[in-house]
Amino acid sequence: MPEITRFYGIIIKLFFGDHPPPHFHAVYGEHVGLFNIDTLEMIEGDLPKRARKLVLEWAKMNNSELKRMWETQEFHKLSPLE
Repeated sequence: MPEITRFYGIIIKLFFGDHPPPHFHAVYGEHVGLFNIDTLEMIEGDLPKRARKLVLEWAKMNNSELKRMWETQEFHKLSPLE
């Protein structure tokens, strides 16, 4: 699963052959969360609240790029949250 970015110990990944809805994976230690790209809702997982907030902040800033990557299946790195 290609890594898109990493920040504050959180790794964001996207897998193109994955199941709908369009989503990305956030990994923080042993915790994982799947986020719907369209709604930014965590649809599965157990990410701690603080990590979830950081992921949502990053996803809001990169939402259009995430959608474009999912639709075109063209992978590229995105800037981390700073």
